Amino acid sequence: MKKQIIYGVLALLGITLTWFYNIQFALQYGAMDMGQFIADCFVNHAASSISWDVIIAAATFLTWSNVEAKRLQMKHWWLIPIFTLGIALAFAFPLFLLLRERHLAAQKAAA
Repeated sequence: MKKQIIYGVLALLGITLTWFYNIQFALQYGAMDMGQFIADCFVNHAASSISWDVIIAAATFLTWSNVEAKRLQMKHWWLIPIFTLGIALAFAFPLFLLLRERHLAAQKAAA
């Protein structure tokens, strides 16, 4: 239960903090211009480093979570890539871990 709370809090922080800045970006440019957003992700070496770090981490997470969801026979995994790409890795990753913990607890209780 403690892990579930931690993952839930991290998911809330992941959606809140990332989307606060996404909204600021949209307000700055008048819309959520994905071309400008991607260009800004690579505006300097520091931004490029963090951007590639997140891209590679997201690809790794999506690969692992797909395998793990199939192994555990978790339903609705298809939402995780949508959340990862459409909301934020910082939201989708802890959310998947929360759902995984809940699934494992339900399996243990059913056994």
